[in-house]
Amino acid sequence: MAQLFSPYADMGVRAVLLALAISPAVLIGAGYAITRSPFVTGQFLFHTQPIPFSHKHHVGFDGLDCRYCHFGVETSRWAGIPPTEVCMTCHSQLFAQAPILAPARDSLASGEPIRWLRVHALPDYVYFDHSIHIAKGVGCTTCHGQVNQMPLTQQAEPMTMGWCIGCHRDPAPYLRRPEDVFADSWSPPPEQSEEGRKLMAHYQIDATHLIDCSVCHR
Repeated sequence: MAQLFSPYADMGVRAVLLALAISPAVLIGAGYAITRSPFVTGQFLFHTQPIPFSHKHHVGFDGLDCRYCHFGVETSRWAGIPPTEVCMTCHSQLFAQAPILAPARDSLASGEPIRWLRVHALPDYVYFDHSIHIAKGVGCTTCHGQVNQMPLTQQAEPMTMGWCIGCHRDPAPYLRRPEDVFADSWSPPPEQSEEGRKLMAHYQIDATHLIDCSVCHR
């Protein structure tokens, strides 16, 4: 009797069936990886700004407090992007004619704001309030990273829903004393587990409903 199929036909069929079986898992895994990649989240990426502002210089070297520029962070949802007048408070005297600051001088003369590109851009359906996080002991660098070491600002954390929920489910490891909220060199002390529980009581934080949908989606 003539052989209808080659010796490798069975192997080929098995390979096809195996590929069909695992392809859904591969596609789901690939989609999961892509949605959490820096290409989608923006983590670690740099933006070309009108002026290459350096937090490392202004915060790390000059010692500017976050609130000098981001003046709304304690009282508003928005930390605030400083108007040109804030920049020129110093730069009308320091490096006043530096070519790199030409956009700031043009902005001051024309009254048109500098068109900064937002680094941390949450979707419109996400409600986030800077002031409540500051009031409850969450420090700037917890979300924004060591900005005092960034020559150019980048997004240090993924800012995904899962990342936010991780903190909302158990805030204690991230809480600081009031005097440390704006410290750019803070790191959790060895006793942070116990300290965090005390701070939750101090700030009257009840995590029971912190992961409710309505907390971030209103």
